[in-house]
Amino acid sequence: MELREGQTAVVTGAASGVGLAMARRFAAEGLRVVLADVEEGALEKAAAGLRAEGATVLAHTVDVSEQAEVDALAEAARSAFGPVHVLCNNAGVGSGAEGRMWEHDLNDWRWAFAVNVWGVFHGVRSFVPHMLESGEPGHIVNTSSGDGGIAPLPTASVYAVTKAAVVTMTESLYAHLRAEDAAVGCSVLFPGPHMLRTGLWESHRNRPARYAKSRARRTPYRSLDQWESAMREAGHEVTFTPVEEVADFVVRGIAEDRFWMLPESEHSDRQIRARSQSMLDRADPSYLESFILD
Repeated sequence: MELREGQTAVVTGAASGVGLAMARRFAAEGLRVVLADVEEGALEKAAAGLRAEGATVLAHTVDVSEQAEVDALAEAARSAFGPVHVLCNNAGVGSGAEGRMWEHDLNDWRWAFAVNVWGVFHGVRSFVPHMLESGEPGHIVNTSSGDGGIAPLPTASVYAVTKAAVVTMTESLYAHLRAEDAAVGCSVLFPGPHMLRTGLWESHRNRPARYAKSRARRTPYRSLDQWESAMREAGHEVTFTPVEEVADFVVRGIAEDRFWMLPESEHSDRQIRARSQSMLDRADPSYLESFILD
């Protein structure tokens, strides 16, 4: 799909991190951008920053776990700018789950699925029919993660399961769009190839009371900065991918109509090969051994 001035892009989870970087990159291409996020203060700050840079922006507070709120987002975007051409279902949370998976708080599962899985589907359900009706070219980008979509991360099982679901959902969406011979394409995004400086580690700041944990968190790391400091003090190398690089990668992927938005990485390639070979061999998943905890 060719990105052109005057088109409209909607990005969820757009108040910071990858979402804000994508919105800024779309604006640089001349698109009007709809910033959607659950955190109203951060959202207004992000929108003000983009407007100061000359972008045409609509900011809309939304909880993507609620279908009615995503419906309202879609209506607000169309009312302000007309047809939507790019949809990035990017909003996501880290569940805060700890311990063995059978010990995880049920609300850790419920909250992560509500945002990371239902939130993506709500975006598809609210936007795709109108994107198809417009007859104009369009593209949908669903954000997954290497922690679930490439190789599962047992130490973050709730998050990994939700991100694996996003991959399968996007594959299904691709097949349905092709069956309609639609002018709308789709992609699954694996941000990286290294860690990102985003607010995912502090997801608990926006956790709704209805998904409150039944017991206090045990982890000593309440932020990415705390974790990074601890890793460096322990002698571990920590590498980050700038979110701007992810946004550039997304724009190129849309232009090339690329389904797998997966940055080149020998580490990721090894994981993919090991997992695929294990399945072909009908063998135990030895690629998980490095994650098995005592």
